[in-house]
Amino acid sequence: MKKTTLLLTGTALAVGATSAFAGSITAVSWGGAYTKSQIEAYHKPWTAATGNVVVSEDYSGGIAEVKAQVDAGNVTWDIIDVEKSDAVRGCDEGLFMEIDPSTLPAGADGTPAEEDFVGGSFTDCAVANIVWSTIFAYDKSAMPNGPETIADFFDTTKFPGKRGLRKSPKATLEMALAADGVASADIYDVLDTDEGVDRAFAKLDTIKNDVVWWEAGAQPPQLLADGEVAMTTAYNGRIFNAVAGEGKPFEIVWDAQVLDVDMWAIVKGAPNAELAMDFLKFSTATEQLAAQASYIAYGPARKSSAPYVTTYHSNPDLEMGPQMPTAAANLTTAIPNDFEFWADNADELNERFNAWLIN
Repeated sequence: MKKTTLLLTGTALAVGATSAFAGSITAVSWGGAYTKSQIEAYHKPWTAATGNVVVSEDYSGGIAEVKAQVDAGNVTWDIIDVEKSDAVRGCDEGLFMEIDPSTLPAGADGTPAEEDFVGGSFTDCAVANIVWSTIFAYDKSAMPNGPETIADFFDTTKFPGKRGLRKSPKATLEMALAADGVASADIYDVLDTDEGVDRAFAKLDTIKNDVVWWEAGAQPPQLLADGEVAMTTAYNGRIFNAVAGEGKPFEIVWDAQVLDVDMWAIVKGAPNAELAMDFLKFSTATEQLAAQASYIAYGPARKSSAPYVTTYHSNPDLEMGPQMPTAAANLTTAIPNDFEFWADNADELNERFNAWLIN
């Protein structure tokens, strides 16, 4: 008889079934509420269907750790959840296996996978699972008449207090330009010039002394809860989870949200590549993507998942559709992330950003 097990050791979580014949994969993701949503919607159902174990590990993004494993010929990770720009870079650098979208299962309505996924869901080496965004949020119990625009985030006179920002140029530079008056549609045209980069950093200079930097997705809700910041950028699903799951009085401001997709990629030389591919196909199926959306407010990458997205898993009165970054009301000033821009410019802008931090 198979026995479902839940093993917790540090940041590694194994969800699986003990069996002499069970295989295992190591799936790497972002931790916190996001990984929990994957465990509930992907890992546990895949284990129930196959008997295989999923060992879940956390990381903070980027491809440095993947590159170190591949270069050393000592790959321990099988599948990893990456931002699209990192999926492109990792593929270009030979760190990820190529994936043929035509091998993915059709949608629940019979639509071929290549037509069922939203635009931009495929790279040569990765398949999207969610649409998410970087937003900013505040505690409305502490600030009843809170900010309404990205310009307000940068206005420490009108809205005093510390600001939380991700310790990365991604989304940070885009939001800085938006706050400085650049229209959402023009952000990357401006950022693709030396003058535009200077302009973004000049805007960041105006709040630099008031910034609390965060690196992991679980940090912004905690910064707000502890009163360490008046407002903070964050991944939209993390703030939603704090509100819906923990009852926090936080409010999301959707102005100048930076839209992105996260994708599954299989590491080149993965010790369990075949099982990882089976898991990838399973977890990006219509039903699994819809199931994840009942745990966290990230939009499914498949169109056929939409009819299956209903309510929050523990609150049947909370409709999930309006909570998504892709809801029409939230898209008015959205900035779709230009993954090609970041794939081409990440190294240079990271270097500039890190130098700016210490000056």
